[in-house]
Parts: sequence; C-alpha cells; structure tokens
Amino acid sequence: MKRNKTARPFGFRDKLGYLFGDFGNDFTFLLSTMLLLKFYTDVIGISGATVGTVMMVARFADAFTDVAMGRICDKSPITRAGKFKPWLLRMCGPVAIASFLLYQSSLASAPEPIKILWLLATYVLWGSVFYTSINIPYGSMASAISADPADRQSLSTYRTMGGTLAGLIVGVGIPLFAYDKVGEQTVINGSKVTVIAGIFSLLSVACYLLCYFLTTERVLSEASREQHQLHSVKAMFSNAVKNRALISIIGASVVMLLAQLTLQNMASYIFPDYYNNAAAQSASTVCMMGGMVAAALLAKPLSKRFGKAEISAVSNLFAAAVCLFLFFLRPQNVWVYIGIQTLSWLGLGIFSMVSWALITDVIDASELKNGIREDGSIYALYSFARKLGQALAAGTSGWLLTVIGYDQSAVLSGEPQSSQVLNGIFNISTLVPAIGFAALGLILWLWYPLHKKQVEQNVARLREKHEER
Repeated sequence: MKRNKTARPFGFRDKLGYLFGDFGNDFTFLLSTMLLLKFYTDVIGISGATVGTVMMVARFADAFTDVAMGRICDKSPITRAGKFKPWLLRMCGPVAIASFLLYQSSLASAPEPIKILWLLATYVLWGSVFYTSINIPYGSMASAISADPADRQSLSTYRTMGGTLAGLIVGVGIPLFAYDKVGEQTVINGSKVTVIAGIFSLLSVACYLLCYFLTTERVLSEASREQHQLHSVKAMFSNAVKNRALISIIGASVVMLLAQLTLQNMASYIFPDYYNNAAAQSASTVCMMGGMVAAALLAKPLSKRFGKAEISAVSNLFAAAVCLFLFFLRPQNVWVYIGIQTLSWLGLGIFSMVSWALITDVIDASELKNGIREDGSIYALYSFARKLGQALAAGTSGWLLTVIGYDQSAVLSGEPQSSQVLNGIFNISTLVPAIGFAALGLILWLWYPLHKKQVEQNVARLREKHEER
C-alpha cells in the first residue's frame, strides 16, 4: 500500500463528495425500503408474503454478485481517477434506470404471473447487479480516500448524513405527494409513485457525479498477481469464517437492518392505516432527521472517549427499550407516537454514524492478520450481509402482514382494515425493531472484539508496518 503524494490534502471537499455518494445511493435504496412493499401490495395487488418472498429470493443472487464485485474491485487497475471511483461513472445510469422500472403502475392490470416476474427481474437488475456494481466500489473508497482513522470517522459521519438527507427528502416527499384521500381512507396513488421514482432516479445520477468529481483517492493499494492467486475466493471465505470481527459486524448489521428497515417499511402502513394520517409520516421523517443530527453531533466526541463499538452497543439497547415502551403504551395520538419513536432514531443514529468506520477497522485488522489488504472483498462480504438484512426485513414485514390478515383488495376498494389487522400493524412496527435493536447491542458488547483499546493498537501497528516499506 502506498500514498499518492501529489494529491491535494484530505479536506471538506472529500467529505462533501462522499456525502453525495450515499445521497445518490439512498434515492433508490430508501425508495425501495419505504415504498416497494406498499406499492406492490396496494397498487399492483400482490400479497405481502409473495412480495417479501420475491425480495428475499432475489437477495440470494447477491451471494455471487457482491463477492464477485468485491474481487473485481480488488483486481482493478489504478487509473488516474483511482481504483474505485471509475465505477461510479460507469454505473450511475444503469442503476437509476433499473430503479425507475421497478415502479411501473401500468402493471396493475397485468396477469399476476407477469407482475411477479416483472418484480423479480427488475429487483434483481436494480439490487443484485447495478446497485451492487456502484455501492461496493463506493463503500470501498473510504479506506482509499484517507488512511487516517479520524478522517475515516468523518467520512462515515458524512456518509450517514448523506443518507439521512436523502431520507428526509424521500420520507417527507412520498407521504405528501404519493397518497390520495378516497372517502375516509388514505390510499397510495400508483401513477404518482411512478413519477416520483423517475425524479429520484435523475437526482441519484446527479449525486453520483458530484461524488466522483469531489473526492480523491490517496491510498493506492494494488496486490500483485501472485498475492491474488494465493488469496483465492476460497481462501477469502476461509479467512472470513475465522475472522471474529468480520463475522460479528456482519451479524450486527443484519439485525440492525431488520430493526431499521422494519420501522421504515411499516411506516407506510402504521401512519395511513393505523392512524389514518399519511401526512404524519412526513413529520415523523423530519423528527427522525432531528434524531440523526443529534447523533451526528454526539458520535465523534463519544467514540473518541469511549470507543465506537461501546457507544453503539449502549445506544441500541436504549433504542430497544424505547420501542418496547411504545408497544406497551400503545398511544392513540399519532404525535405522541412520533415523539417517543424519535428517541429510538437517536439510539440507532449513533451506530449509523460510526458503522462505516467500524468496517474500516475490520479491514485494518484483517490486513494485520492475513498480510494482504482486500478492501473490496471485505466490503463486499459486509454489503452482502447488509442485503440479507434488507431481505430479512422485507420478508418479515411482508409475511407478518399476511399472517395478521392484511387485505390489499380492501385498500384498492377504499375499505378500512379490521381492528385486528390494525393492532397487528402496530405490533409489527414496535416489537420487531425492539428485538433487532436489542440483538445489535448485545452483539457489539459481547461478541465484536475491536473495542477502543484494540483499534488503537491496530492503527499503531499498521503505521509502523507501512513506514517500514
């Protein structure tokens, strides 16, 4: 590993550029987590269990595409733009087009097999092929932009803020523009969703381009042909299984996404169905943004003093307690619900702000253990685990909606759900996140090994190792 000594110093321009990268990611990713299940149940007319199953099956393709893309990144030659940045330029168009094709309301009158096939084909193209081919290089860029742990923590914070800003636009915009009143019921409008998806696709391309032009890769690592032959895919998986830090952070990410995405998926049901107030979902997103901003202000000083893993464990146990409190309280006033739920976003936000810095700690530890730096491959395994979490959240939400008897035909005809279904929606929205947050906190506290002291030792050892070269 060497450094590009002619590159400009790391600064605000890199952090801003990296922020825009996740902004671009989340214009399509958050749209899928917040709206895809709702769109296909209420507009296209497919059962929640079927949508959840299709999304989970599609994620198995990522077992191959994520790892393959990670290996491609590691073996890619270093160009004038760097090793990872060129992929942003190549793939920003395809990922935007595939996302737009997912939300075609004209499919509502098609035969059900055609609807399911379209969902499967476009979801695989978007998530398993094009999103993978831009997200893996983007995530791997963090360790190439700077080798300094403080800089990487800043990049992690700015990345999370980029996603949060995208979430604000997506979360506020969708409830305000995608729903109509049909009688006394709040119903999603499929044609409006198609237009929104097109606008978000264009915005994602603009953000990817800003990320490309504002960031600079300074840490240039290119393993030799012999090293790559020695570290085959088989060897990579063998090393991964023995890597406690990697396996535990993968487990933490899976349960974190189960909790976070269940909150986001079920927001499209609890506000328009349980509270009959779609506009309140926009207010909830604004409050979520406030919680994430507070987390951004707290994350860096707290992680510097106590450690990233330590503060993440405590904050997520707190978030679990908040969700459990909501389950028992069951407020009938939507604003009370939003106010209390915001506290859980504060707890989750702490982990979100440091999560990308945690994976760079894992990459450093892996280099010390295995003697080769494989940013792309390790990030690919991590990304695959996150997609399993996404699939688990979508599958769980979809299956549980079917279990409680959610009737999409009633929605299409403007009829309300039964009180039993509404109570089931509330239970899913509070209990599943509580379980996920609690599991995340326990994993980071009891299983994940890279706590503050160990991370500092690894940074010092790597600095000595690189200075010897």
